[in-house]
Amino acid sequence: MKILYLYAEVMGYTMATIKALVERGAEVHVVHWDHKKLTSYQIQPLRNVHMYNRSEMTVEHMLRLASSLSPTLTYISGWQDKGYLIVAKRLREKDGVVVVGFDDQWVGTARQRLAPALGAMGYFGRYFSHAWVSGAYQFEYARRLGFDKTRIVYDLLSADLTVFHAAFRNNLVQKTKFYPHRFLFVGRFEPIKGLDTLLQAWNILGDNKRDWELHLIGSGSLRTVLESAQSVIVKDFMQPERLIEEVALAGCFVLPSRGEPWGVVLHEFAAAGLPLIVSDAVGAGSSFLISGMNGYGFKANDAQDLASQMARIIEMTDPLLLSMAEYSYNLSHRITPESSAGNLLSVTNHHKSL
Repeated sequence: MKILYLYAEVMGYTMATIKALVERGAEVHVVHWDHKKLTSYQIQPLRNVHMYNRSEMTVEHMLRLASSLSPTLTYISGWQDKGYLIVAKRLREKDGVVVVGFDDQWVGTARQRLAPALGAMGYFGRYFSHAWVSGAYQFEYARRLGFDKTRIVYDLLSADLTVFHAAFRNNLVQKTKFYPHRFLFVGRFEPIKGLDTLLQAWNILGDNKRDWELHLIGSGSLRTVLESAQSVIVKDFMQPERLIEEVALAGCFVLPSRGEPWGVVLHEFAAAGLPLIVSDAVGAGSSFLISGMNGYGFKANDAQDLASQMARIIEMTDPLLLSMAEYSYNLSHRITPESSAGNLLSVTNHHKSL
């Protein structure tokens, strides 16, 4: 079985699902964006996975690749790349199985409201036979685009659970006390991530922080601003293998995004067994956060609400924090690289032309 991936930026979680596809007998060919990347993630070689830099692939190159492979299915990560769409349309003209993946939530913007009209006219069917979505919010969007519910599959995005579950087992299972007391953010240092709200909340806590610290890991345009904040520790972007070492040093993961269609990082730190504080803008919160059980939600952009939830964590006893950690770990099993790969492969069993 040959699978063609026409992808945006490859990350560790992308490779986790691709590895699961290979374990189910697939040979995967991945065209990926290699320029203007948002992170410094380094792709590791994997058996039966062939990588192609998008910068070196013209549309004609991609059409020839698709023709030579005759893939069982083709996956395209959204519709941002016009070259990918040309390949998708050509494959659909030959009744190929072409799956579009997206993690966008339906929020009713003017641009989004055009989509149902286009879907009703069969526009998306020219390019895609199926949709692969990350969760319930994205399922709603896919339906509005005109995809029949039988042509939508779940679990588009999964954390690399091998890595993060190991962090839980190594660092938290044997603990009787929940130390150190450290709030942790991991992600891009950009306005969309709500870091200004996090800093405001941290200041609101004032002397009520007790022995808790705030650590930020990542890279981006706000780095200088963050480094100038008082009583905040800023660290560089880390590869997954290095990042999990921070789990042993963390007490609660905070994701304050004002816009986060999904947020695989939430799945990662749930898998690592950390209590969570998550804004209501984060799509993955619907799968990996049960408020009061493994953390708390708050209203995006509301620093006072965020500070209140951080205070609840600070005031919590060690046994309760350890209980939250275990609940996070258990919830992380809701989506796995295996369920992600299995959902994608399932479309070949139901394929009919749109």
